Amino acid sequence: MELSRIIADFVVRTKYEDLPDEVVEFTKHCILDYFASAIAGSNEAPIQMLRELIDELGGHEQATLITGGKTSVAQAAFFNGATSHIVELDDIHKASIIHAATVVIPAALALAEWKNRSGKDLILAIVLGYEVCYRIGEAVTSSHYYYWHNTATCGTFGATVAASKLLNLSANQIVHALGSAGTQAAGLWEFIEDGAMSKQLHPGKAAMNGVYSALLAEKGFTGASKILEGRRGFFEAMSEAYDLNKVTEGLGAGFKIMENSFKVHASCRHTHHVMDIAIDLMENEPLNIQDIEKIKVETYKVALDITDNMDPQSIYAAKFSIQFCTALALVKKSGGLDDFNEETLNNPEIRNLMNKIEVIVEPTINQSYPHQWGAKLEIDLIGGNRITKVTSFPKGDPENPLTKQEYVKKFIKLTEKIGVFDDLTESINSLETVSTIKILVESYTAKKNLVIHKR
Repeated sequence: MELSRIIADFVVRTKYEDLPDEVVEFTKHCILDYFASAIAGSNEAPIQMLRELIDELGGHEQATLITGGKTSVAQAAFFNGATSHIVELDDIHKASIIHAATVVIPAALALAEWKNRSGKDLILAIVLGYEVCYRIGEAVTSSHYYYWHNTATCGTFGATVAASKLLNLSANQIVHALGSAGTQAAGLWEFIEDGAMSKQLHPGKAAMNGVYSALLAEKGFTGASKILEGRRGFFEAMSEAYDLNKVTEGLGAGFKIMENSFKVHASCRHTHHVMDIAIDLMENEPLNIQDIEKIKVETYKVALDITDNMDPQSIYAAKFSIQFCTALALVKKSGGLDDFNEETLNNPEIRNLMNKIEVIVEPTINQSYPHQWGAKLEIDLIGGNRITKVTSFPKGDPENPLTKQEYVKKFIKLTEKIGVFDDLTESINSLETVSTIKILVESYTAKKNLVIHKR
């Protein structure tokens, strides 16, 4: 049986009642975490440019923008996806390397609002969207990831599934929706070379394309039935090596959203392992930075592929520099959103420390990736002493989880400069009890103190 048909049958037969209580509760954490990143990113320059374009293009007022006001359901998914991927604090799945919230949740929110769906409908759609994009991401990683931004490519399938479930599409329609999703899946890593704004375009378009794919299928528009495994399909075209079994193995036995990880540092996830142990070291065994002679960071190859940058020239590039992030964590004992700024970018102490850092691939750690995103930090001190710290799981991984209080703390920290959103947290906490998600939408759009600064 074709993979798209297996996925479609699974999506159609899965009901809200099939979700264990812990899955429902965890999904609400994912939704809260999405809003934290989306609200925090709403004032950034690329987001303002997108908002200006949306206002110029216009559209039927079907769904709400994170910055207030309404537009078409597709444009709302596009905009609300872009906003949540700019401050580098959105969720991540280790095995597939996908930030699912930034593509799945905007698509689901927009359609759920437009079609007046319930809180349970929204939760189920999100769970299924995560499930499918994570499975496809696991199947293509890691050869796919070298060139392609998994969040954009594989995420398109997740957004499509979430939208399809909210539209109550049949299995046949979902097969066609997935076909349209796969042929639109795109997003190249080249943006990282010069810090281009394409990174925000990727999740926005993935969410938007997911909405389009589902809506077109609803009208009878056809897509390739073997878009994943076909000889000119997604896997063959976009991966040197893939594992079809990853798509179907254990499907329905559990829910992969429970494998989700959450970020506590405002940088690329591939820098978090070493930042965690650097901060822990400085908090528990404080060193004089001037006593450090040499630093070695040992990690997996993908971390170097994405973050090996000895001389970042922008705040954005600094977030993708493992050397900068390591030095920042040692000097500032923190790596939050406010720690990445012009002052730290040009801080002489941080820059001098970066020159002492060597980053290498460690075979054992590399072999354990992507199930473990590990790192080893060695610091040689003047005088001959050596300090060594090791981690296999960054803070926020399922193996090293955040508490419910830490989710809320992160939300408050990211949104406090924009407004007070107590109603939003309360709405999310009781989401499964509401008959329409308009209550959720109103809890973040009715804020009189939600201020969007103009460029």
